Amino acid sequence: MRIAEILRSKGRAVTTVPPQTTVRELLTALAEHNIGAVVVSPDGAVIAGIVSERDVVRHLHLRGAALLDRPVTDIMTARVRTCGPDEDVSSLRDVMTEHRIRHMPVVKSDRLIGIVSIGDVVKSEITELAAEREHLVEYLQGNY
Repeated sequence: MRIAEILRSKGRAVTTVPPQTTVRELLTALAEHNIGAVVVSPDGAVIAGIVSERDVVRHLHLRGAALLDRPVTDIMTARVRTCGPDEDVSSLRDVMTEHRIRHMPVVKSDRLIGIVSIGDVVKSEITELAAEREHLVEYLQGNY
C-alpha cells in the first residue's frame, strides 16, 4: 500500500499555522481541530517546521508560562522529515518507529499535499491484513 491511498481515504487537509503564530494560538488550533501536531508554513504549501503537543509540554516545563506568548518558531522542529505519496506504507512505518515520529508531512514537488500520523499508518496496515485474512479464508474454504 502507498501513502497516496491513505490520503485518498482520510483526505489531504492539513492544518498549518504561519511562523509568527504564538504558542497560545497553536494550542487553540490543536484543540479546535482535535489534532496532535501542525505544520508551520508561511503559505500553506512550503514547510518551515512542525510543532506538536509534545513540543509544547517539553518547552513549557523548561520555560514556564511566558512561552505561551512566544512564536511557534521557538519550539518547532525545523528539520522536518517528509515522505512522498508513492512511498510504501510499511517503509514509512519503520522510519516513524525508528525516529519516534508521530506525524509526517507528505510532499510532492516540494509542496505540502497531506499529512499522515502513525495512527493512520497502523490503521491502513490493519485494514490490509484483514483483507488478506479474508482472502485466505475464502481460498481455504474453496469460495474463490
